[in-house]
Amino acid sequence: MSIKKQVTEGEEPVSPFAKLFSLPGLNVFNIVTFGSKTEVDPSTIVEGLKNTLINHPRFSSILVRKAKWIPTKVKVEDHVTVPEIDPYIENPDEFLENYTSNMALSPMNMSKPLWEFHLLKLKTSHAESVVLARFHHSLGDGMSLWVMGCLLCLLACTRKVRDPRAFPTFVAPKKSKEKNIFWSLVDWLWFIVRTIFHTCVEVIMALVFICFSGGTGKHIIGKPGATLSINKFIHQIIPLDDVKNVKNAMNLTVNDVVFGMVQAGLSRYLNQRYDLETTSDTRKALDKICHHGVVFFNLRPNRDIEDLANMMAKGSKCRWGNSIGYVLIPLWLKSEDDIFEYVRQAKTTMDRKKLSLEPLFSYWLVKLTMEVFGITAVKNLLKRIFDNTTMIFSNVIGPAEEISFFGHQMSYIAASSFGIPQALILVVQSYVDKLIINLAVDLDVIPDPHHLCDLIIEALSMMKSAASEKICHASEV
Repeated sequence: MSIKKQVTEGEEPVSPFAKLFSLPGLNVFNIVTFGSKTEVDPSTIVEGLKNTLINHPRFSSILVRKAKWIPTKVKVEDHVTVPEIDPYIENPDEFLENYTSNMALSPMNMSKPLWEFHLLKLKTSHAESVVLARFHHSLGDGMSLWVMGCLLCLLACTRKVRDPRAFPTFVAPKKSKEKNIFWSLVDWLWFIVRTIFHTCVEVIMALVFICFSGGTGKHIIGKPGATLSINKFIHQIIPLDDVKNVKNAMNLTVNDVVFGMVQAGLSRYLNQRYDLETTSDTRKALDKICHHGVVFFNLRPNRDIEDLANMMAKGSKCRWGNSIGYVLIPLWLKSEDDIFEYVRQAKTTMDRKKLSLEPLFSYWLVKLTMEVFGITAVKNLLKRIFDNTTMIFSNVIGPAEEISFFGHQMSYIAASSFGIPQALILVVQSYVDKLIINLAVDLDVIPDPHHLCDLIIEALSMMKSAASEKICHASEV
């Protein structure tokens, strides 16, 4: 059947950002891994998808070259793969990594809706079986942070284990203490002043970086002129309490500690990778290099999981699409004897970014560039940003309680992206009492991603030991 015969009244034009994420060289996919505590039942998953995911028009439409979404009849079974796996496989964790990488790199059939599930009856170190999902980013960010767009689409299909009718709950921000009207007004005015100041400073710095940066991340971005492409996905799981212990000892946030341990691990990796720890001159040379990372932000005012579920309901008129902005984060990769210095620098950087409107500015910069100069200009703009940054980083708060996915109790959730011209994408995802560290790398640039991940976790262990010593010293005083 030709595509023209499938056209219905629901035909809809593709948004400019959806076009952008479909361009050659920027064909972006989200990869989500669900670890199940029980063996996965394909028939249950298929039936659940029929009643939830495909109700949203994006997941039951075809993206055609004429930049339109054309509704089509979806056969869920064609989007679900159950591979035959040897139950006595020698290294299931390595098999999962290779399978995920091969799935991500395999071409997707553009004549069908751009999503798929792989159900792996594979017992790993952290799960009895695994569900892999791949979504094209043109489907929309799904009211979430960058790589977590389609993950939240899946979370809208999940429920609490203790209450099968309830949606997952996330860690809620702490409420500020009540103040009298005068001091509340003073705080509000001071907040506006700081926001204006930091917005001006961060926007100017971002524009200077875009216009004049060149080769700042040469120690990790690969050979000049080389095309960067993610081709390996790994993840490791650590206790969330380890991060909270450091957070409480230093009176910081979880995000500060996570970003600090990532900087510390990446700094040690670069030093070891290029044998700079024993050479003082070259070590100083590395310290002078200004590395930057990219962090994406969700710009939707309402991010409740219930609202996302409503967006997936039949007949929903809720707005759907990519509403994301980015900020450029300077990375503190200098060699430091004090492990806490990486956390302090992380807090300083994050505090500035939180008080600026840089994500909103970047969103409008991309949008206006697209409207005025076209998609090619936007592609060149993003290429310049990615060519001169070291990594993409995201720290995402996951469900605070255990969830089930169509009756399958989940042991962990891991998410990442593929298709961005970057050598390192690092996503840290919490789930109940666990912290999942996800690395997506270009093996030509980072040939030993497990070692990098180990160094990041080792940095957290060093912080934890130093925090314990600090507490003991304070109690003795």
